[in-house]
This record gives sequence, structure tokens and C-alpha cells, in this order.
Amino acid sequence: MTTPYAQNFRMPAEWAPHAATWIAWPHNPEDWPNKFTPIPWVYCEIVRHLSQVEDVHILVNDPAAEKRAINMLRRQGANLAHLHFHCWRTDRVWLRDSGPIFVKNEKSDVAITNWKFNAWAKYDNWRNDDKIPQQVTKLYNLPSFEPAVDGKQLVLEGGSIDTNGAGILLTTEECLLSDVQQRNPGVSKAQLEQAFHDYLGIEKVIWLNRGCAGDDTHGHVDDITRFVGPNTILTAVESNTADENHLPLAENLERLHAARNLKKRPFEIKTLPMPAPVVFEGQRLPASYANFYIANNLVLVPTFNDPNDRIALNTIADCFPTRTITGIHCTDFIWGLGALHCMTQQEPA
Repeated sequence: MTTPYAQNFRMPAEWAPHAATWIAWPHNPEDWPNKFTPIPWVYCEIVRHLSQVEDVHILVNDPAAEKRAINMLRRQGANLAHLHFHCWRTDRVWLRDSGPIFVKNEKSDVAITNWKFNAWAKYDNWRNDDKIPQQVTKLYNLPSFEPAVDGKQLVLEGGSIDTNGAGILLTTEECLLSDVQQRNPGVSKAQLEQAFHDYLGIEKVIWLNRGCAGDDTHGHVDDITRFVGPNTILTAVESNTADENHLPLAENLERLHAARNLKKRPFEIKTLPMPAPVVFEGQRLPASYANFYIANNLVLVPTFNDPNDRIALNTIADCFPTRTITGIHCTDFIWGLGALHCMTQQEPA
């Protein structure tokens, strides 16, 4: 089978029009130990906003879970006409990482790239989540491509990459190249870049160094640095020199200023503050405003009851002047070690 690139498929930018957003309904209390009770209601609020602007596909474990979710969403005021439920079992809710990564060509044909998911090479229960791209492929009867090197399916999570939709991709060395991560042992940087080219249409990869403190995934880029336009990058910085995020984020900022686009010109770099450290039961959590989600005419932004919430919301509003910017309180949600971008996966229109 030829590659997506050979068939003119490319991964669109997140701000390109969506057909839908895919999420999975929370069901595992162990993902939010001693704090699970409010989490489904946080989901209801997220879905309420998304369902006003696009369809939302929701994975549930069984019909009983679907019934409970519908009842809660109705009470919360979601637009039920835009909700589509699928009884597909999941291990966790982080569809950014386990769901399909869609690609699209100039004729608006859509296909799926099915990368292997292994729960960040950290947890044993991932097999239900790894099936999700195949299930979406079957539902839609779409072409599907399975990226591989030397006959072995490549591991990749959607949260570890971000693209401008025009051939450039952001990622981190900590996540994809360090010995700690163990996602693709023996696969080289050049082989990964070739896979990004062949399967996502990427011409250039910008490698940042490390992610943020508390990140369970070892350096996902969607917690620190995001494209907000074809040549504009928004990156998190930490002004407190005593904070463990200060040096890694400063180094990433330096790399971004040195980076060049496909025309060998600099990017426009904007900065985003970090909230004060969010700590629960002695654990530093990966709280970051960069984990926002761009939907049709809407951007959902995590907030943390922090003075920097307002600065972050205004900064992101400047990046997306035609979209509604909505804060979602994530102080409880982030105890699950993920936020709004982690739980969502866009399907291009």
C-alpha cells in the first residue's frame, strides 16, 4: 500500500474545520483517586460547549453508561442532537493519544493513520484503547494506514505532536527520543521524521527538548507549545527562576526563536504564562494553559483559579480573535494527569 503522503493526504491544523470531536466518557475512578465524583460533571460542561459548535462522538463502556451520560448531559444543557454514542470499551479517556489521527487530501477525502498505543509505555492496560482507530475505520469505512518501521507498528500519541497543517510539526526529544520513554526502542530520529513525512505529510520537524513538570507522559508537546497559526507558535514560559519549569521552558523558547519555517524565515513566537504549581497529595501536576482545545468557532482553555488565568485567556483570545474563548475549571480534572487537549481528538470536515 502506498503512503498517505503519496496520495496527497496531510494532517490538518487543529483550527481547520471539524466534522466532529471524539471523546471517551470517564469511568475509571483509579484515574482520579479520591476525586472522581466531579469528573463526569466536568465532562458535561465540556460537551455542553462543544455540542453547540460541532458533533461530538462519545465512547462509553456499555448501554448503562450511555444512559447515565445522556441523563447528565441533558441536565447540563448539552445539545443532544449533536451527540453520538458508541459502546466501545476503553481503558482510559485520553483519546488525543489513543484515538485515530485523521489525515485529509485536497479533494477533502479523509483517511485514518493508526499508530500503536501502549499507554505511554507505562501501564499494562491499554489494549481496549489501542483498538479505537480500527473501530473508527470500520464505522466510517475509511482508508487506514498503519505506520511502521522494519515491519513493526510505530507507537505515537497525538499529544506528543502538534502541526500547523502546512508541513511543520512540533514535538519533544524527551518524549520520542530519550531512553526513558521506551516507545519505539531502536527507532532513530531520522526514521521518525520519515514516518511523519510519509504518514502525516510533514516536511520539517521542530524538536524541543523537554516538557513540563508533572507530565506523566514524559514530555508531551501539547502541555507546553502549540501552533496557533501557520507561522505563529504559542509557547509556555515560567518567570519564577526557582520553579523546575523555568529552565526547560526557557530552553524551548530559545530553540523556537532559532527555528525557521519552510521558507527559512523565523516564526512569530508568543508566550503563555504557567499557573502556579498545582499540587495534590504531594504530587506536582501537569497544569498548563497550553493544553487548550480548538473547536469550530470555539477554544476551550483549562483554568486553575490562578491570577494567570486571565492573562492566559486574553493571550489565547488574541491568537483566535474570531472564536469564543471559554475557560474550563481544571483543578480537579488535572489530578487525572491530563486536561482538555488530552481528552479530545478532532475529526476534520
